[in-house]
Amino acid sequence: MKVLFIGDIMGEPGRRAIARAVPRLVSQRQVDVVIGNGENVAGGFGITPELAEELFELGLVVITTGNHAWDKKEILDYFPREPRLLRPANYPTGVPGQGSYVIETPSGEHLAVLHLMGRAYMPTLDCPFQVAKKELASLKKRASAIIVDMHAEATSEKMAMGHYLDGEVTAVVGTHTHVQTADEQILPKGTAYLTDIGMTGPLHSVIGVKKELAIEKFLTGMPRRFEVASGPTVFCAALVELEARLGKALSIERIRIVD
Repeated sequence: MKVLFIGDIMGEPGRRAIARAVPRLVSQRQVDVVIGNGENVAGGFGITPELAEELFELGLVVITTGNHAWDKKEILDYFPREPRLLRPANYPTGVPGQGSYVIETPSGEHLAVLHLMGRAYMPTLDCPFQVAKKELASLKKRASAIIVDMHAEATSEKMAMGHYLDGEVTAVVGTHTHVQTADEQILPKGTAYLTDIGMTGPLHSVIGVKKELAIEKFLTGMPRRFEVASGPTVFCAALVELEARLGKALSIERIRIVD
């Protein structure tokens, strides 16, 4: 099985990049499952039901989010209705939605997606490490192959999660920081790992934001309303090849397409 995991999708430019890149990659690389992080798809902040549906129509099977999951109030009622849209599993009990989903492919293979969020420089949630172990106890009864989206600010926290779950899951990939890292690897016990997949959105920007606005905020220290940049796009993803029946990662590859 080949799984394409798309990094943080930033606004309309990100959706446009997906529309161009995904059909080509699915065809050329024989991709079976497409997953993406959609917490910035609504103008850089949050996701709406309409935009979630658009991403599903573009080929995504599961959408993860993160700390911007709740930015659009209309999404609150949508989370319980759409199990393919995930919020981090370590939000407290009673929060709308769920933190994991099991995909069944047309060939009958099963793949679980687990979504976690870090706590370093992020909102304070339940411990993602302890929640991961609890979630895996249930997910492993339904799928041998499990991919984890670790949505976190600190590189060290992502790396710690990768090693913590090494041998327990098929892959741990990071989202949130919007800058693709060059450390893709198979960890010692067999788990595929990448610290950050990167951003899918405007190329000439500051993590997706108009560069002039970001620079102004750094120069003045004053609050500034951010807007998504325009122009050429970059498509960032991780391609994980795995043996679904055994849950074993065979390879992980960074993908970066400038268009």
